[in-house]
Formats: sequence, C-alpha cells, structure tokens
Amino acid sequence: MNATVELIQQHLIDPEICIRCNTCEATCPVGAITHDSRNYVVKADVCNLCMACVPPCPTGSIDNWRSMPKAQAYSIEEQLLWDELPAPLSEDALNAAGAAADEAVAAAAASSASAASVSTSAGQGPGFQSGSWGATVPPWSAAHPYTNLHGPKSPVTATVVGNVQVNEAGTENETHHIVLDMGSMPFPLLEGQSIGIIPPGVDAQGKPHHARQYSIASPRNGERPGYNNFSLTVKRVKEDHQGQPVLGVCSNYLCDLKTGDKVQVIGPFGASFLMPNHPRSNIVMICTGTGSAPMRAMTEWRRRLRQSGKFEGGRLLLFFGARTQQELPYFGPLQKLPHDFIDIHFAFSRTPGAPKRYVQDLMRERAADLAELLKDPNTCFYVCGLKSMEEGVVLALHDIAQGAGLSWDTVGATLKREGRLHLETY
Repeated sequence: MNATVELIQQHLIDPEICIRCNTCEATCPVGAITHDSRNYVVKADVCNLCMACVPPCPTGSIDNWRSMPKAQAYSIEEQLLWDELPAPLSEDALNAAGAAADEAVAAAAASSASAASVSTSAGQGPGFQSGSWGATVPPWSAAHPYTNLHGPKSPVTATVVGNVQVNEAGTENETHHIVLDMGSMPFPLLEGQSIGIIPPGVDAQGKPHHARQYSIASPRNGERPGYNNFSLTVKRVKEDHQGQPVLGVCSNYLCDLKTGDKVQVIGPFGASFLMPNHPRSNIVMICTGTGSAPMRAMTEWRRRLRQSGKFEGGRLLLFFGARTQQELPYFGPLQKLPHDFIDIHFAFSRTPGAPKRYVQDLMRERAADLAELLKDPNTCFYVCGLKSMEEGVVLALHDIAQGAGLSWDTVGATLKREGRLHLETY
C-alpha cells in the first residue's frame, strides 16, 4: 500500500439497532454527532475517538468502526441515507486507494485540522457545559439491570391493559398513562430504564418506522404489583420544535390505543439512570412534563417499600415543572402523597397572571437544603425532561455548591464519578 495513504478508524452508528434516543449527541463533548429525521451519524473530521458516547448508548449501536482511507471517509450525507451499515472495506479495496489518494489525503488532513480547531475552541468557550457533568455509571447500590433482551429485528408483543389521560382534559399537552402487559414473556425492568415501541406502518421513504424510546413509569414489580406489566407516560405530539403542525407517529399511535390492542416492544434499555437501593439514600428528582416517568417509578417503589416496612430513612425531593397546573401529569396523585414521605415543589411557567417559574428557580429557593444534600454522599440527583432545562438545572446546582463554600469542580466531578448526578434530556 502507498505509504502516504492515511488510514483512520471511522466511527459509525448502526441505523438498524439505533433507537434515536439522542444520548450520543447529548454526550459527545466535541459536537461530532448530528442527526436528521432518519439517522444519527458521526462527523469523521470532528470525532476525536474519545469514546465518551459509547458507554451511555443503550443499544450498542454506536460501538461500530471501519478502517477507511481518511480521504474517503463516509460523509455525513452518505450516512444519513443508510438503512444498514456498509460492509467493511476489503484489504484489496484499501490497497487500491493507494497512490491516487495522496492529494485527497492532504486536503482531508487540512480540513480535519481546521474542524478540530473549531470544535476545540467551541468546547473551551465561556458557555457552561452542563452535559459534561452527567454520570454514565449507576449508583453503587443500584440493582443489576437487564438490557437488550429484544432488539429491533426480534421485537416482542405486549397487550394494552390500560390507557388513561393523566392531565386535565382539554389541555394543549394531552398526556396518557399507558399500561402494557408482557404475558409470560420475561421482561425484567428497573426504575430509570426505558423500552422501545415500534409503530406500525412505513415512513415517507417506504421503510418500516424505527422504534421510539419511552421511559418506564412503573416500579420494578410492575404497575400492578406481582404482574409482568409496566407503564409509560406519553404526550400526544401535535407540533414540531418550531411550532409547525405535525403529528408524532408513535405518540399518537400510543395515545389512541385501546384495551386489548397489541404493541411491538424492544429493549429493555439503560444501565446507568438507576436508583440507589442502600438504606438512607436520598433522591432529588428534577423533571418537566413526561420526564416525570422515571421519577414516578422511583417514588412508587419507595412508597411500596415504605408500606411494607422494608425501607428506613432516605429523603425524596421532587421539583416538577410544567406550563400550567392543568398540563402537569399525575398532579392529583402527587398531592395525596404524605409530606413526610416526599417533599414536592411545582413550577408553572405559563400560569395566567403569575410570573414564570422554572424548576431551577425552585431549586435556588431551597438552596440551603440542596447544599446539605450535595455534601451528603448518600444523595443522588436525577434530571429528566426537555433538553432546554438541563443547563439551568446544572447551573443551579453549581451556584448552590459555590454559595455553600463548596468547589463545584470537586463536587460535580465526585457526583459524576460515583454515579450520583444523572441527566436524561431530549
């Protein structure tokens, strides 16, 4: 082979098993991952092979590599059209890239250096990099999770046994609590894990729809204790992020399901966003909208343990945000939980005649309590909801720590290393 041909290990994402959960893009520290409505892809000229995105990926779809001449690396445009990964280049194909690649290699190297420079500068900018503080390991006392038991090529069938709206009827953000029964099919789940739903039909390209990911809203022993079932919290999507009318393929399918309908399920997914099980562990939950699903699961498991006398101590704090009280899921049931069991704070950003309040505002109001919990090695923090909330929440934790005379660099690094600050935003 011509000595001037530079080979790279190009990082690729397998579109067949990717569930489009956005974990990789949110985790990547250099902005090397992007996506469209079809695929998640990696920019070869930006990726520095740091591997930060690999551990959090729930399916392993991101753990794929190809030996490629640098000048012939697969472009973003090519990757966005893939339905499956291309076969690895043969040794003959790599050799054939020889002499003719010299000039292309030089040009690609210059382009890569320029992109890396831009990416590095962006990573070191003045903005607060909230995503970099999220843990990729679970708390030490978390139960062992089972993952990837059923993939996109071998989904299992669940039966709908319940579907109710869990916010006030007539509100703009209609949200449903959906219960699925797995029958005799083993499907072990833990609080904080997720599953994928494959909606029926095909997309605009005539391809079967890919799976959509949903967090589990029920505890480990089922929505109905002792049964092989679980629940989801699903908002009916009627517009895109720009406010343009669009019906979410899977959310509308799920919200319209009737008792007895069958659903194709894959998973489970997730091995880090798991609750601690050791006595006296404290859990601080911060969420918006359907980000309440894993928080409901954790709260319900603690409630059942408390009822059975099998859990001692441990504080629960919930900071829950929505546009209005009417849109907030599970508002009624949350109001009935004992105050000595859970400390709940609601933030509403669109209440007529009232100032906008967000979860980070409530956190700052409880700075003294949160500072003590930041000092306590038994405390775990969980953040789930829209991506737009993440920076404000982590920045509030940063400021609370600093205000209490703590170094956030030390506290934040400890929380991440010990699996005690988890960020699941979308």
